[in-house]
Amino acid sequence: MTVFLLVLFICPYLPGFLGTATPATAASLIEIAELLAHPEQYDHQDIMVTGKVMNVQLATNRQGQPAYGFLLQDQAGTLKVVSLGQLEVHEGDQVIVEGVFSRLRQVGRTIVYNEIKALSVKPLTRLNPDFVG
Repeated sequence: MTVFLLVLFICPYLPGFLGTATPATAASLIEIAELLAHPEQYDHQDIMVTGKVMNVQLATNRQGQPAYGFLLQDQAGTLKVVSLGQLEVHEGDQVIVEGVFSRLRQVGRTIVYNEIKALSVKPLTRLNPDFVG
């Protein structure tokens, strides 16, 4: 198991393990604190972030497709995550989210700040059960 953890942190193709073919860079995994401190730097950029799933909300879009939203939280702060499809994680799960970060998005008269449109949400325990303490 230890070898797997080391490979997970140093493997240059980490996103390949998560369902994409893009090579990872040193900046691929971003802390929530970094996103909140410099949102303009990451606006409309592909990002990868980890945290705890909180306040899950299930919905259906106008075309009748399932959708969901939740708060992604760590000790530094909170981001909103939204996506289409079935949510495969649960309240309280530690997850890794890949998606596109938006500093702000206007929906009618409402402005939503610090949101990720998720392309992938996976529990860290699925990658390796020993990864989360």
